[in-house]
Amino acid sequence: MSLFGEHLIIAPILVPLLIGILLVLLRGSATPLRRTISMLGVQLLLAVSLGLLLQVVNGELLVYQLGSWGAPYGIVLVADRLSAAMVTLTSVLALFAMMHAIQGSDRRGRQYHVLFQFLLMGLNGAFLTGDLFNLFVFFEILLIASYGMLLHGGGAARSKAGLHYVIVNLVGSSLFLFAVGTLYGVLGTLNMADLSLRVAALAPEHVGPVRAAALLLFLVFALKAALVPLHLWLPGAYSAAGPASVALFAIMTKVGAYSIIRVDSLIFGAEAGPLANLVQPWLLVLGLLTILVGTIGVLASRHLALLVAHLVVISSGSILTAFGLGSQAAISAGLYYSFQSALVTAALFMLTENVARTRGDFADQLRAGPMLPAANLLGGLFLVLALAVAGVPPLSGFIGKVLIIKASFDSPAMVWIMAIILSTSLLTLMALARAGSTLFFKTDTHAGAATLPNGAHLVPVAAVASISLLYVILASPIYRYTEAAASQLLNPAGYIEAVLESKTLVDGEAAPDGEPPGSGKH
Repeated sequence: MSLFGEHLIIAPILVPLLIGILLVLLRGSATPLRRTISMLGVQLLLAVSLGLLLQVVNGELLVYQLGSWGAPYGIVLVADRLSAAMVTLTSVLALFAMMHAIQGSDRRGRQYHVLFQFLLMGLNGAFLTGDLFNLFVFFEILLIASYGMLLHGGGAARSKAGLHYVIVNLVGSSLFLFAVGTLYGVLGTLNMADLSLRVAALAPEHVGPVRAAALLLFLVFALKAALVPLHLWLPGAYSAAGPASVALFAIMTKVGAYSIIRVDSLIFGAEAGPLANLVQPWLLVLGLLTILVGTIGVLASRHLALLVAHLVVISSGSILTAFGLGSQAAISAGLYYSFQSALVTAALFMLTENVARTRGDFADQLRAGPMLPAANLLGGLFLVLALAVAGVPPLSGFIGKVLIIKASFDSPAMVWIMAIILSTSLLTLMALARAGSTLFFKTDTHAGAATLPNGAHLVPVAAVASISLLYVILASPIYRYTEAAASQLLNPAGYIEAVLESKTLVDGEAAPDGEPPGSGKH
């Protein structure tokens, strides 16, 4: 492998970090310069992300040891099919969110581009880290950046939503520290590959504390993923945030889902002894409840932004329902659905801002307003995205939901899964149809005149909608990729061997470099 290839895995973290630092130094410069640098940074990030994806597409695992300190003592980054795909998806969403932001919404706050880059750094680091403590660190980086982006532009609604968001996530961060502290105190390591070996060989007297720490971790990740009943922060926060910010926030709940499936399959998988498959039964039940609660929120929404925020809750429930089934087919279906739902909901958030700007004082309220001068264009984009997110054939949401249902055929909960997914899809479609007809067809003669939408503002929305359509055309190769990623997740031996370089680090067996067994561990 070339020198560039060896260091490619850290590039998705370094690129936004360095661009963010440069933007801090240029904080007094003209807006066009900051926009240019930020956009170039996002384009470079997309290029290195695609390069990383190509490196792992055939199943190769890339391990990067920072400072040449080997695991489990040093910090490692690990890229496999899933983490590389999540980094690439983040980069794609970042490109279109930035395209939307530079149309003017970035002017509402002084440090938008700095926060945007640090959010990307946190997201990519969370996907690539091989260590639980550094997962906590990257969570904090992305959360701190998201606090600022949520409040970007100010206003009472954003301040209120931001306060709730900050308090809830501070509690989550505290619980995360309790969990990793307990695991380190009992097991002496936080490297995820090393944890996998140590949990499998866990002494009976340590099962209780480790189980408690594992459930705390699940609680934290469920909070990030907006799983019921820990979802209440999301609708208010996402509906109040600026469109370019929340378009990137669409991937943040996926960080929680990613963390759940990564930790569950690697550390508490089938080989974890008494802690094997610890959270799977909870995932299935809570995932289905999340779909139901999100659908109720969609039906009750009186603003388009709030409706789309509840669609994010439904997507989280669908993904974690698939993960809760636990089979390779189910996890593959969940990954397929995850990728498309992030794209579609991001596009809907950006479209919401365009609709609100066009309708003037009526904004995104779901009530009769002025006649829209570009109703066919706006309505056409809304139609494509609504059909995709509701799961209407032949669009990508339909394929994802069919794959989840198909994967449930061998599950005792098959009837519940089919009934909930099909009924909520129908109810979601009805709510979206009602919203679309209200926004684009019902008019109030006393509402005044609407403004013509700026075509440049619709370019990123149309681009993401086109990608969603392309997702259907390429459904077969994408699903083969998610199948391979699921297989890699459910067979973690290769991950463990790649990270630990085939050296067993369980007490009583050989430790690396001639150190005594358990050296530095307890």
